[in-house]
Amino acid sequence: MMSRRVCSKGWGAVLTAGVLLLAQTPAVARESGPRYDGAEEHYAGSQIALHEGVDGVVGPLYGGEGQTLGHDVSGHQGVVDWPAAARTGAKFVYVKATEGTGFVNPRFAQQYNGSYGVGLIRGAYHFARPDISDGAAQANYFVDHGGGWSKDGKTLPGALDVEYNPYGETCYGKTPAQMVAWMTSFATTYLHRTGRHPTIYTSTSWWKRCTGNSNAFWQNPLWIARYNTEIGELPASWKHQTIWQFADRGSLPGDQNWFNGTVDRVRALSLG
Repeated sequence: MMSRRVCSKGWGAVLTAGVLLLAQTPAVARESGPRYDGAEEHYAGSQIALHEGVDGVVGPLYGGEGQTLGHDVSGHQGVVDWPAAARTGAKFVYVKATEGTGFVNPRFAQQYNGSYGVGLIRGAYHFARPDISDGAAQANYFVDHGGGWSKDGKTLPGALDVEYNPYGETCYGKTPAQMVAWMTSFATTYLHRTGRHPTIYTSTSWWKRCTGNSNAFWQNPLWIARYNTEIGELPASWKHQTIWQFADRGSLPGDQNWFNGTVDRVRALSLG
């Protein structure tokens, strides 16, 4: 009799453990999927500022002749006062549209359409996640969620934001050759979908580390991040930058940028 009670108690413990295991399984499954926690706080340069620092931040009058002032925003900025940005001197803006294949900026419509409404030349950008899907899939997701292009003189080619991984290993677990292949897949898919080479946003330090300082992307406009009074060395693919993100804050909402040319050159890029 005692042995039966012991046996029953033993089976009860096994059943309890089984119930606990089943209860825990969905949480484990959720944790194993792609992570997007904090995605609204991942904007162009958020991880570059974290890893490389911010030095010599300068005001909007810096930049010299023949430069055009603009900025970039994301859901991090919330609802943007576009008439105020235009009055302050903004001529162009890039707006975060997507991240990976599972996140869309919840403020995208207000930011993208609002900037267009006050006469800014605007474009969309995609925060790259090479750790979760291939470049072609992310280019398609980007185009399908606001990252396309139209020849209206007010829309810049979409931009690919490649920078330090906010979720783990700096280069998303890829070798330089694998990273170059991933970016090539994104760029060629975007070109096929829109007829435009996407702009590439990055920093020289990340580019050297994660692409082996590839020189394969010379056809893509360069949007370089360096928060200093000097732009410094450029990645090997380019001899000059198209846009310089020179500060992570300033008179305009979000990050501050100089386009390397007059506003006519900004419009020329938008027209292709």
